[in-house]
Amino acid sequence: MFTGIVQERAPVVAVTPFAGGLSLTLGLSAPRREGLALGASVAVNGTCLTVARLTADGVVFDVIHETLRLTNLSALAPGDAVNIERSATFQDEIGGHRVSGHVSGTTVLKAVSRKGGEWRGTLALDDAWSPFVFHKGFIALDGCSLTIASLDRDAGTFEIALIPETLERTLWGTRTEGAAVNVEVDVDTQAIVTTLGRVLKDPALRAQLLDGVAS
Repeated sequence: MFTGIVQERAPVVAVTPFAGGLSLTLGLSAPRREGLALGASVAVNGTCLTVARLTADGVVFDVIHETLRLTNLSALAPGDAVNIERSATFQDEIGGHRVSGHVSGTTVLKAVSRKGGEWRGTLALDDAWSPFVFHKGFIALDGCSLTIASLDRDAGTFEIALIPETLERTLWGTRTEGAAVNVEVDVDTQAIVTTLGRVLKDPALRAQLLDGVAS
């Protein structure tokens, strides 16, 4: 599990294809490497990856085709950077929200604007996960726990508003229009909306719910 609070930007050292996908070698800093063991989970642009190897140059993650299909990791090349978060521990402060690292898909950054110290980005709203996105709700974008600043379902877009600290610490300070962004919708919202949808479509379940409310 992760909190959506990105700890650093790490450079991509190498990208090596193999039969099942590709291996990413990332140059994690000494603090992020400390105590890191084989099999550990690390969020890379919000994607939960497993440490496959530790080398003198960095940390190696094997990324299978299914993950490449759903995320923006397939476009990475040496010299690029990625958002990094180590998995949460019981001692961590939960400054964001509960993030699983299971990316729902990607979206496109359609527009960027700056006003004073605020950066605002407009992103496309995909029909597949649109029901789980709400004004002021949580969303994880490239592994960053963010709040929906505004939502326009008719236009199929939503906005995020970022402060300078977020722009400095994460990839968002370098993102430009047209960039592909990993999306993970809030798992709690998804569970509630999905369950209620099933209940409302099933007369028997709906009757049970109404009986419970009445009692």
